[in-house]
Order: sequence, then structure tokens, then C-alpha cells
Amino acid sequence: MTEVEEVDADVVKKGGVLSLLYFDLHGTSKEMLQHLGVSVVHKLLDEQGVVYARGEIEEPIKNKHVYSTTVEVRLLVERPADLVRIVANYSPVAVEVLQPDEIVMPLADFQIMLTDVAAFTFHLRKTMMEKTYTKEDWERVKDMIKYRQKVGEQLLKKGNDG
Repeated sequence: MTEVEEVDADVVKKGGVLSLLYFDLHGTSKEMLQHLGVSVVHKLLDEQGVVYARGEIEEPIKNKHVYSTTVEVRLLVERPADLVRIVANYSPVAVEVLQPDEIVMPLADFQIMLTDVAAFTFHLRKTMMEKTYTKEDWERVKDMIKYRQKVGEQLLKKGNDG
């Protein structure tokens, strides 16, 4: 067993996940894509819970005026929630889980994972709304929030009375 395989086995045994992430990159030059691929791997290394990230960049192919390539990143993380957060934030075109064969996690980790997904979708939705909503759209959102607040208050009151 190699040193890397020993690390993989040890981290997976403690609840980690070994995966392959595939990224599809496009740009105006081969050099740009190679730098971008290296940048993705380096950013992944800085993510919370990442034990290691090792990337392989395919030779870029030119199609008309655009170069395209695929980056395959072998990623080992400490917890399934770390992988979910990374996938949500980096949007690879595909993910392949290599190890373990089955994922079992404590409820607290599952809750962290759900919170990370909720935060990501909130920021995505907020950005989309800020870029596309008119003043009238924002007024409708405010009205909807007020309505939901009233419904929530009624449900809490009903729960406390019951």
C-alpha cells in the first residue's frame, strides 16, 4: 500500500470521503486554461475539511476561437458535509465517490450539510434576484415576507396554545 493509499484509508475510516471531481473549462488560450485548472486545485486545497486535492488537466483542444479542457481532481475530505459544500460552491460537471461504499454520518454532520446547502441556495437566489428584479418585484417579495411572518406567528401561537 502506498503512502497516499494509507492516508486515504485512514481518513475514510474516520468518516472521510475520497472522490473525483470533473471540471469543464473554456478559454481563449491553452495557457489560460492550464493556469485556471491549477487555480481551481489550489483553491480547493484551502477549503475547510480538505485533506488533499490533486488535479490532472487534459490537453486543451481548440474549437474555432475557444479552447476547452477537463480537469480531474482527486479530492479527499474529512466529512461528507465538506464534499457537499465544495460541490455546491464549485459546480463540477460530475462527481464520482470512490470511497467509502456507504456513507453513515452523525445527525449533527447531516444538519451542517443541510445548512451549507441552504446557505448556498440562499446566496444564489439573492444574487439572481438582485440582478433581475424590478422595483415592483421587490415590493411583491416584501409583501410575501410579511405574509409568511404572519403565518409563522399564527403557527407558533397555535403550537403554544395546543
